[in-house]
Amino acid sequence: MEENLDGIFSQYAGERGELIPILQDVQRAVGYVPGAAMTQTARFLRIPESAVYGVVTFYAQFHLTRQGEHGVKVCQGTACHVRGGRRILRAVEKKLGIRSGETSEDYRFSLERVACFGSCALAPVMVVDGKVHGRMTPQKAVRVLEALE
Repeated sequence: MEENLDGIFSQYAGERGELIPILQDVQRAVGYVPGAAMTQTARFLRIPESAVYGVVTFYAQFHLTRQGEHGVKVCQGTACHVRGGRRILRAVEKKLGIRSGETSEDYRFSLERVACFGSCALAPVMVVDGKVHGRMTPQKAVRVLEALE
């Protein structure tokens, strides 16, 4: 891990305002932001570790644990909920064998329940690896996942 972070840190001046871009680079390189990376980042920026931890836990974009190869997000916003979002989430949980907020044991999939994507006209919505899948049904959701296996 030291080598990865040295490469990342070499791109920055060590100023506090660089915290979020550094954390984004760490997550891109490692897949999440481990405790050791938070400690090293705090030292590099000369800020308390608690400040780094606070940022990592505040923003939903950062993860404290290793994520799956494929990120699956199922919208539970009002439009998606009314149009069957809960059924989509249940079908995805059953197919992947995990619950929302979990990662599969083989690290192939991570599943998240999301409040809203802002794609209400396409409700219900599922986003897989950044690609929006609209007008989902439980069967369509399963087919999207099967295409990744």
